[in-house]
Amino acid sequence: MVERRLTKFHIGIDLGGTKIEVAALNKAHDVIFRKRVETEANKGTEHILNQIFKAYQSATQYIKNATHSVGVGTPGSISIKSGLLRNSNTTCLNGLPLQKLIEKKLNTKLILENDANCFALAEAIMGAAINYNLVFGVIMGTGCGGGFVINKQLRIGPQLIAGEWGHSIINPMGPKCYCGKQGCVETYISGSGLENDIKKHLKKHITAKDFLNQKSYSQVEKKIIDNFYYYFGLSLSNIINIIDPDVIVLGGGLSQQKELYSYGKQEVYKNIFSDYCMTPIIKNKLGDSAGVIGAALIGAKLVC
Repeated sequence: MVERRLTKFHIGIDLGGTKIEVAALNKAHDVIFRKRVETEANKGTEHILNQIFKAYQSATQYIKNATHSVGVGTPGSISIKSGLLRNSNTTCLNGLPLQKLIEKKLNTKLILENDANCFALAEAIMGAAINYNLVFGVIMGTGCGGGFVINKQLRIGPQLIAGEWGHSIINPMGPKCYCGKQGCVETYISGSGLENDIKKHLKKHITAKDFLNQKSYSQVEKKIIDNFYYYFGLSLSNIINIIDPDVIVLGGGLSQQKELYSYGKQEVYKNIFSDYCMTPIIKNKLGDSAGVIGAALIGAKLVC
C-alpha cells in the first residue's frame, strides 16, 4: 500500500541518452512511483528540458505535490571552473549550465550528480553491494562511467571526477573519443564503442547487445569479441591495481552479458598485480533503475 499520508518524498530523475526515468521514494526509501519518457536528444536542448519536466510533473502529480526533494543524474561532470556540463555523451548538453536550466524549468532546487555516481550509491545502499565498504560501480551502456562509494558515502573528489574511468586512456593511438582524447575506455567497451568497432570491421549496423548475443561468430567477429573482453580486462584491472575495491558492481545494458562474469572476469584477473585476486565482479541488483534510485537518494540531502 502507498503511504499517501507521508509529507516528504524524494524524487529522482535519470537523464539518459535514450530515455528519461523518474521515480519517487517515500521516507523509508521504498519506490512508490516510476515512469519513463523518451529523451529524443536529436530534437535539442529545449526539448530535453521539456521531457524532463514532463517526467517530473508525473511524479509530483502522483504524490499530490507533497513536500519533496529532487536529485538528477546525468552523464558527464560539472566543471568546477565554469559550472558547465562537460563530457556528456548527450553532446548537445555539453557547455551548458544544466543544473540552472533544469531548476528553472522545474521551478525547484535540486542536486545534480553524475549518473554513474547515482548508480554506485544506490547499489551500495540498497543493492548488490550492500555488504561491502569500498564499492566501485560501473556503467556499461551507451557510454561508460564509474563511481566510488566508501562506507555508503560518495567519493566525488576535488575535480568532481572520481570514478570517471570511461575517459581513462588505455590506448593513446586508439579511436578518437568525443571528449577530445584518443583511446578512452569508453571507445572500446561501451555499447557505442563496440558498435563503432563492428561498423569499422564488418561494414554493418548491429546493436552491441544483439552482436554479443549471437550464437556463432565468424573469424572476424570473434576477433572483435576477443578485443572487447581484452580491453574490459585491461580497464578494470587498472581500477583494482589502483584502489583495490571490496567489490565491483556492473550496470548498464551490457552488464546483462553472462560472459562478463566468466570470460571477462578472467581477463581482469590475469592483469592484476598480485598472485591471487579475490575481488568480486558482480551484477547489479536494482536493474536499470539503480541510477534513478541513486538520484533520489542524493536529492534527499536537500531535506534530510
